[in-house]
Amino acid sequence: MTPDEALAEAKSGKLRPVYLVAGEESHLADQVVRALREAVTRQGIPGLNDDTLTAASGNFTEALQIARTQPMMASRRFLLVRDLEKWESQKKDGSAPLDQLVEYVVDPAPTTVLVLASTKLDKRRKLYTTAKSSGFLVSCDTPNQRELPGWIVERVKGRGNSISHSTAALLAELLGPELGPVADAVERLCLYVGQGKSIDEEAVSACVVRLRTASVWQLVDAVARRDVGTALALFDDVFDPGARDFSLIGTFSWATRQLIRFDAARKRGLDPSEAAKAAGAPPFKARDLESQLKGLSSETLSGWLEHVARADLALKGGSKRPPRSTLEQVIIELCRGA
Repeated sequence: MTPDEALAEAKSGKLRPVYLVAGEESHLADQVVRALREAVTRQGIPGLNDDTLTAASGNFTEALQIARTQPMMASRRFLLVRDLEKWESQKKDGSAPLDQLVEYVVDPAPTTVLVLASTKLDKRRKLYTTAKSSGFLVSCDTPNQRELPGWIVERVKGRGNSISHSTAALLAELLGPELGPVADAVERLCLYVGQGKSIDEEAVSACVVRLRTASVWQLVDAVARRDVGTALALFDDVFDPGARDFSLIGTFSWATRQLIRFDAARKRGLDPSEAAKAAGAPPFKARDLESQLKGLSSETLSGWLEHVARADLALKGGSKRPPRSTLEQVIIELCRGA
């Protein structure tokens, strides 16, 4: 099941006796665990039937004993076992706690909601395959770059606001792929624009990064014209040494991807306005996109992304060069078409 489906079950109160929450996206996993705990303990005395264990050598038996213990003054008990993958090691008799745990999940205590949480559980394990086939696996995987804008759109909609796919893609490029920073930015943006209002690129510039997208498009335009002097002057205006300028890299990458999508849509025969929509841009930007594409081949745009990816790696520790020097070099290379 998806995290949203697990959250819906928690809200309804119709809970399963076991949930396996697996995946590396901690933001989703924490949401699910919190909702399940609140659903179980809502009617009881706080802390009385609420236990948390971290899987470790020797405490597997303790976990099963707690799971099979009747709740006190309540209808259900909640038990969370974290770092489940630590029980993967073999015991002296050749069995592993995770294999023994399968026996419990097949016939669980009806008065306990057992939540098993793991970020790195081997998907070949019988516990994992059993959870998947029986429907109690909650997959908390990080959305890929293509899925993340859609997640942002739905998250914003759930808070009573709206955001275009283009602006969501910009936010994804700036803060993804981990959902924690993205979710925090969504909350701040919704508070910034106000209830029921739309989040646009200006709001992102004001609330998330000190960088106006208009400035980045000017930089893209200068690079497209191979105008090194203007490109470096624009870079000097937008460079933020405090941020090591991941924001500039992210926004430039977002603009390049938009151009690539616009180019592909035009080659499919769409008119400029429809191509702009297909690229995730508003129709009124069609003329600007068309102008910037002049003299830029698909190979050139793909090359831009490769240069940006290398610069991103260098800024994140792959090079000892100062950030300003790294970014100036990549701008020069882009303008030269290297």
